[in-house]
Amino acid sequence: MTRDVETPLGPARVTVTEPAGAVVGTLVLGHGAGGGIGSADLAAVTADAAAAGWRVLGVEQPWRVAGKRIAPAPPRLDEGWTAVLTALRDDDRLTGPLVVGGRSAGARVACRTAAALGADAVLCLAFPLHPPGRPERSRADELTAVGVPLGVVQGERDAFGRPEELAAVLTGQPGASLYTVPGDHALRRSPGVVALAAVDWLAGVAGADPGDPAEVSGAGAGAGRPA
Repeated sequence: MTRDVETPLGPARVTVTEPAGAVVGTLVLGHGAGGGIGSADLAAVTADAAAAGWRVLGVEQPWRVAGKRIAPAPPRLDEGWTAVLTALRDDDRLTGPLVVGGRSAGARVACRTAAALGADAVLCLAFPLHPPGRPERSRADELTAVGVPLGVVQGERDAFGRPEELAAVLTGQPGASLYTVPGDHALRRSPGVVALAAVDWLAGVAGADPGDPAEVSGAGAGAGRPA
């Protein structure tokens, strides 16, 4: 099911995937700057999270709905995302623990807005720690500013930040967990492993009191460890 949501930047689109049974929480996912919510990793996480009892809301930003090819500046992305989440909360769609997240640029948006939106946790797929070959342009502050449980699923060959770089940033961060999975920034090689890691981490969030650190133990072969 899809629905359009009006924002100050034009309509956004939300795709709703409901679980078969009771809703254990709500997962809201945003897309990257180069694609929509149909990317392999987002599709796999959506299917597996819904099978685990999560209501999954995939948010397509207004610039994508309008058919534009270039994403706007981060403050505009945050504005559109915030308007969508506000509308969904007003419609009582954000039931249970609220996890916000997404892939790449969408993960950055989720990190920057989590506190203001009252999220209980943040899920990042392929967080772009820095532009390729430019580690001095780090976005580590966006990760370290997240004050709720944080899960990061990162490809072992991600040129935007390898897992060891993310581990250095997240070490000592309360409630932060890092999973290493096969592949690069696109996370196309093993989307099933990406989803396995994400759902393992979500299970910890569902079992914790909102705002408490999620305790996770990894997601099996090819996936990682708490930071």
